[in-house]
Amino acid sequence: MKTVFLTAALLCTLTGLAQSRQEIDLRDNWLFTAGQIDQADHSANSQIRQTVSIPHDWAISGPFDKKWDLQRVAIEQNGETEATEKSGRSGALPWIGKGHYERKIAIPSYFSGHAELLFDGAMAEPTVSINGQRAAHWAYGYNSFRVDITPFVREGDNLLEVDLQNLEESSRWYPGAGIYRPVTLILTPTKTYISDWSTFVRTTTLDNGKGIVELSCETRIAGCDKAKGLRLWWRLYDPQGKVVSELEGAVATDGTARQRFFIKKEKAQLWSPETPSLYRVELSLCQEDRGEIDRQMVKTGLRTVSVSKEGGFQLNGQTRKLKGVCLHHDLGPLGAAVSKAALIRQIKTMKAMGCDAIRTAHNMPSQMQMDLCDSLGMMVMAESFDMWVYPKCKNGYARFFHDWADRDIENLVRAHRNHPAIVMWSIGNEIPEQGMQGGREMAQHLQDLCHQLDPTRPVTQGCDRPDNAMATGFLPAMDVPGLNYRLHRYQDTYDHLWQGFLLGSETCSTVSSRGVYKFPVETTDNSRYSSWSESYDPQAVREADGQCSGYDVEYCPWSNLPDDDWRWQDDHDWVIGEFVWTGYDYLGEPTPYDEYWPSRSSYFGICDLAGLPKDRYYLYRSHWQKNDHTIHLLPHWTWPGREGEVTPVYCYTDYPEGELFINGKSQGRVKKNAEGRLDRYRLRWNDVRYEPGEVRVVVYDEMGNNCGSATMKTARKPSRLKLDVWTQNDGMPTLTADGQDLAFVTVSLTDAKGTFVPTATDRLRFEVSGAGRFRAVCNGDATSLEPFTEPTMKLFAGQLVVVVQAGREKGDLTLRVIDDERHLTGIVKIPVR
Repeated sequence: MKTVFLTAALLCTLTGLAQSRQEIDLRDNWLFTAGQIDQADHSANSQIRQTVSIPHDWAISGPFDKKWDLQRVAIEQNGETEATEKSGRSGALPWIGKGHYERKIAIPSYFSGHAELLFDGAMAEPTVSINGQRAAHWAYGYNSFRVDITPFVREGDNLLEVDLQNLEESSRWYPGAGIYRPVTLILTPTKTYISDWSTFVRTTTLDNGKGIVELSCETRIAGCDKAKGLRLWWRLYDPQGKVVSELEGAVATDGTARQRFFIKKEKAQLWSPETPSLYRVELSLCQEDRGEIDRQMVKTGLRTVSVSKEGGFQLNGQTRKLKGVCLHHDLGPLGAAVSKAALIRQIKTMKAMGCDAIRTAHNMPSQMQMDLCDSLGMMVMAESFDMWVYPKCKNGYARFFHDWADRDIENLVRAHRNHPAIVMWSIGNEIPEQGMQGGREMAQHLQDLCHQLDPTRPVTQGCDRPDNAMATGFLPAMDVPGLNYRLHRYQDTYDHLWQGFLLGSETCSTVSSRGVYKFPVETTDNSRYSSWSESYDPQAVREADGQCSGYDVEYCPWSNLPDDDWRWQDDHDWVIGEFVWTGYDYLGEPTPYDEYWPSRSSYFGICDLAGLPKDRYYLYRSHWQKNDHTIHLLPHWTWPGREGEVTPVYCYTDYPEGELFINGKSQGRVKKNAEGRLDRYRLRWNDVRYEPGEVRVVVYDEMGNNCGSATMKTARKPSRLKLDVWTQNDGMPTLTADGQDLAFVTVSLTDAKGTFVPTATDRLRFEVSGAGRFRAVCNGDATSLEPFTEPTMKLFAGQLVVVVQAGREKGDLTLRVIDDERHLTGIVKIPVR
């Protein structure tokens, strides 16, 4: 064995005889040209030429306008039968049209190997050309794809061009526009190389009777038929960077190489959301006369996933219920342009709530997002399509399904199957074929394809018509039967399923606006309101103002409240968890205000579009977060003009009992009640009358012990701007001088004593100087038409979030926030290192 390793070491010291693999991020120096299309006569009405960096979303700067993708449709998923005008369905931003990107790529003089481009996503229908020659085309804007450009490149500068087109009525939400994920140039020194996406590292077993963990590693070598004397070396590093196993093997004549690693079980560090331990496998491809000719590194985690009637969903052999959220891919004011800092903020915010899983609804995820879910500990349902053959919108993916679906599934699985975070694949969302002849066969085909490429994970999809899906065999065909809503069909569906369990693949769809409360408080599936000042009269006409109530008692005709889902999950072991619609608000789909203008983003989020938690965040936290306690009061307590009016007070807490005080006067002591729809998971005082001052709740455990309190106060005259900085660097808020890192600064208006003013709508200005720049701003208001990329915006419910971006030089970034009306200024300095 020592001889083998010495031989390997000697061979790999010959690396100097050949250049090593290069992976070059093609981030900067792109020239972008866009021609927006006039929907009236389909003519190009503008041309924009600018130098941009990738990732890039050409539409996020706006302006918002109801003419963009104006649709007259009946949304079948909402139960509509008659077509009506939908002005904000896909975000009301100018994403429709064509885009052209170009830049130079340099090929070194010594290069004689393989050249490849990796696109992680380009919206939409990208065509790639090199030096004027078409090199590749991909139909699906959400998928990763690779382009072999070896035949097209030459020594020196080469012209890379990417052409995109976005058609009207091709999406049910805001898809973004442009090369919105990274592009990488990969150069290998010879035409024999480790084929990317071919390496598959998987945990075969955690205990096969010998107390070991077994990892199986398979790799494919391209061009091996032209190379002699190939050997492949594997090195396995533990999470602390120590080599724990080192193996070598010959490359077979078909280009494959396989090995197995064994680790003593007591020394294994398993991956889970609580302990996201990552191992590293390094592969070194060597040739007798050249030494090392290629190298690859793959991160992985030791973990197993299973689903069964007996155990439900199990991670590492332990049963647990999925506490998941659905996330669309846009990042609010940043649009579709992927950002590491923004994704970290999303994931950490959800984890702090107690969430342990994300469904990438309804599209394929970015590599960056999956890398972060691996390292931060977030399980993932990786989804693929929103439609198959039957179109949900005129120019959607149905145009491509027959020709592209298999290729898209293959790229999805091959690109992401080494991520331990991914625990299941989803092949569709609310597919109409669930109730059609031939639908079961299509589902079975896609599921079988996932199994061929990855036999370690189960496959699911979300069905919204369980009776039809059961009758056709569509739902029983799935590894994991997923139901979107339809709680009233849970029991009957379960009774007829052979699997013995079901998953809430999409749940809840409760709607709310952060900091907005409507009176009287009514549980309803119709959430269109007049302004609060007009709604004191219970008989007042419920006219739309574009906002929903923050009391978390409003939902949609097809959906329900969080409390309803939890009742099923807590009372029935066979409900293996849920994915809530949604973790964050997103651009487009402004239900229940689909026909209201202006309204251009969703209300479903547990956090708003700016990433600020709504009250519902603390309701989920009180139920999901087991490592910390929650005591949260609502609504706010600043209501000029409501003196003496009934203003219910809710407390979201994990404690079972509480007593409420208004200005020291007890409003009663209440306990959670398992029989009440809203009282099993909330504490409510429904008859409180508003009077300015202080609200205080004291909470008690099961034994009646005082366990803590929370307080709200009526705000006085606004007099301060409070700035709270979030960066991805834990502890001291600093930014990395890489030209990409972001800080999210929450701006709140307070009175002189620091009490938050929740009714403020002041217009603010933002000035950034020093080692960075202003990037975007968002206040979370779904009806705001203020552009995200201009350095001014009104507060919504007293707050907004400013996003600033680090430059490439070290120093201090200074943000000044100015309220001209009140002559207030807030200043924060953020070190850039």
